[in-house]
Amino acid sequence: MPDNENPKSQIKSRQRVADHGEVFTNPREVNAMLDLVRDESYRLDSRFLEPACGDGNFLIEILCRKLSLLKDIKSQTEREFKSLIAVGCCYGIDILPDNAEACRERLFAKVMDQMGKKNYSDGYEESLRYMLKMNIVCGDALTYRTVESKPITFCEWTPIAGSMQFSRRDFQFDFLVTQSHQYSLFDEQGEAQNFDEPVRTYPPLHYTQLYRYEEQL
Repeated sequence: MPDNENPKSQIKSRQRVADHGEVFTNPREVNAMLDLVRDESYRLDSRFLEPACGDGNFLIEILCRKLSLLKDIKSQTEREFKSLIAVGCCYGIDILPDNAEACRERLFAKVMDQMGKKNYSDGYEESLRYMLKMNIVCGDALTYRTVESKPITFCEWTPIAGSMQFSRRDFQFDFLVTQSHQYSLFDEQGEAQNFDEPVRTYPPLHYTQLYRYEEQL
């Protein structure tokens, strides 16, 4: 179901429009554009990057489509694991800190709503929040840098079949979008041809322990 229960204005203030060109896209237009890539938007492990994500109008609709694939799964652990696959494939950048934080919170609330009121596995919510913290970045997509002037870095979360684990590799955003890198975000072709150059790799962790990657930074 589209996340359009609460239609809102396309702007927060005229000043924000003047300073940052901030105009939000309505759910109707978002879904019309996503329908142009319908098959990908309904594939659990397809990756999407919104380089000016605002508070998440595109990403929330993408996540809704992905989470709809889990509705018939009975196993709670499988639903939790696959919900993190969906979240791990949604990336966003916004130059305004309040937008980036609002985006994280919207995506977190949507997952919780779709998963239903249950006794979640220990560590699930912490791992979900950590994944959103790493995937939704406050920075400038044009300069490839965070608001702290550090290179924007994204995590590639790869589910390991049969293990309920994820492996993680980190990539600098500027490398992923430069002209010399002719493939999409974490493209399998690029990896096969040795185009991908992770700045760091990590050992696999169980999906309920992903927040422990923070200890390795």
